[in-house]
Amino acid sequence: MNARYTKVAIILHWLIGLMIIGLLALGWYMSDLPKDAPKAMSLDLFNWHLHTVQFAEATSPRAYYFNLHKSFGVTVFALILLRIYWRFTHVAPALPASMVAWQQKAAKASHHLLYLLMFLMPLSGLIMGAYSKYGVKWFGTTVITGLDNEPMRLVFKEIHENIAWLIAVLVAIHVIAAFKHLLVDKDEVMGRMCLHK
Repeated sequence: MNARYTKVAIILHWLIGLMIIGLLALGWYMSDLPKDAPKAMSLDLFNWHLHTVQFAEATSPRAYYFNLHKSFGVTVFALILLRIYWRFTHVAPALPASMVAWQQKAAKASHHLLYLLMFLMPLSGLIMGAYSKYGVKWFGTTVITGLDNEPMRLVFKEIHENIAWLIAVLVAIHVIAAFKHLLVDKDEVMGRMCLHK
């Protein structure tokens, strides 16, 4: 059995991980934006004074960030589906024999839960977007037309937000465990997901 994941799995792991962290941060950022903010033809991205986004028509900051979140959400959903397919068609490298049985079981259980939540989070977001009056656009292209069903939108909004919190906790545990293996245990767990040692 290989000592490392395949290059495709490694690239998808880091790409999806970074995108999920970015989407979590963007989700929390945009949820506090006022709904009555004036529309404009340009926007200082995140008010960082580093980049100004120009629009073809006047847009509110809230609408821009929500559409950006949806666009990257659709993208990461496609990548997650590819990652799940890749995982089922390629054998994962074995965990180090130095890991005790309960740690191996905990690692496998947390990975399975993370896969499930990574699938459910964008799916719930897509369904929430479908029940909104705006629908879902992927970088300006309509993917799903809005049904304008506010009660159902609120149900999936709650589901989406709860899953986001669960993923945030699991990702934090995942990162802490990875650094424990790297710095404390000094085993090969972290190296399995690196392109180069």
